[in-house]
Amino acid sequence: MSSVVLWVSCGAIENVNSLVGLAWSSSSCSARTQRRFKPCYRISFASGASAFSSAVVAEPSRSSVERVYEVVLRQAALVKEQSKRALDLDKPIEDDFANSNGDLLNAAYDRCGEVCAEYAKTFYLGTQLMTPERRKAIWAIYVWCRRTDELVDGPNASHITPMALDRWEQRLTDVFEGRPYDMYDAALSHTVSKYPVDIQPFKDMIEGMRMDLGKSRYNNFDELYLYCYYVAGTVGLMSVPVMGIAPESKASTESIYNAALALGIANQLTNILRDVGEDARRGRVYLPQDELAQAGLSDDDIFHGKVTDKWRKFMKGQIKRARMFFDEAEKGVAELNSASRWPVWASLLLYRQILDAIEANDYNNFTKRAYVGKVKKLLSLPSAYGISLLGPQKLATMVRR
Repeated sequence: MSSVVLWVSCGAIENVNSLVGLAWSSSSCSARTQRRFKPCYRISFASGASAFSSAVVAEPSRSSVERVYEVVLRQAALVKEQSKRALDLDKPIEDDFANSNGDLLNAAYDRCGEVCAEYAKTFYLGTQLMTPERRKAIWAIYVWCRRTDELVDGPNASHITPMALDRWEQRLTDVFEGRPYDMYDAALSHTVSKYPVDIQPFKDMIEGMRMDLGKSRYNNFDELYLYCYYVAGTVGLMSVPVMGIAPESKASTESIYNAALALGIANQLTNILRDVGEDARRGRVYLPQDELAQAGLSDDDIFHGKVTDKWRKFMKGQIKRARMFFDEAEKGVAELNSASRWPVWASLLLYRQILDAIEANDYNNFTKRAYVGKVKKLLSLPSAYGISLLGPQKLATMVRR
């Protein structure tokens, strides 16, 4: 799974559809859920927004983009509802609760920050520019995403069953209803009560984990897009309500939340292209089967792991598509609250460089792992910080150039 900071803004849904339609040829915590946990205590929160619970229903006649867009609209509606009430989202935790509960919550948030600092150092550094309350909320979301991801990718992954994921989803519902099971849950429960966060993206991420348990091939990019949304695009929808939209932004709420998917999709596509060899050794191929066939390639070519001219041409097309999603992401970072832009830009710039590294490896993503070295990472951070200081209009002008 990709970074938690997966926020962007781009154009209308038609722009995303054009990216989905780009074929290769056109570019010639770990949580143990084997038993049902009992809630260790209950904390009642004043609900900042009601959570929607309807699922994204699979309809063969509709594209993945259209189905995901329904979730976007629901999240946008929550934000509009909150803006009418003019809630103060940056007031200290102590103002929400009696001192004893406030102390417990601060300890829970601090522990989330420690986990974030340990496993996502660059991202953690970027969050230091955010206001204290927003920073803590983002840490809580990060920890939940990490725990969810480790259910199928962590040390206990071989023991995880669909029933375990069902229990994890029920636990999520309890968290949204103010019944946390542990300190990490308590931090998230407070976060989703304070910010207009919809439960559906969280449920959809769990659905992505279910998909990973039973699906190892993707017939076309529409299927792959839905998977990328489940495991990465969802994080954007979780994060934007916390990170906040710039007061001077003139973009519609719907377009901003629709755009929040683009960086998540781009990052996950980059993960997939980076990890082709590693995934193949696990019997998985996260590349569109129809596009492989159009390129004269098959799963056998991937399992043999030989870089050929056909493979290079195919990879050029895949990288081009990922970069198009990054391009869409760049157009909208300016719409984010100024204090939240740096971690987003850092994520975007660093992940772009992974694509550069794949090219530098002569498209050998079978036996060579593309990565960004420490020196390049350090050089990227000041650049990302400088860009993040620009206002929406200046930043939009720079991106267009």
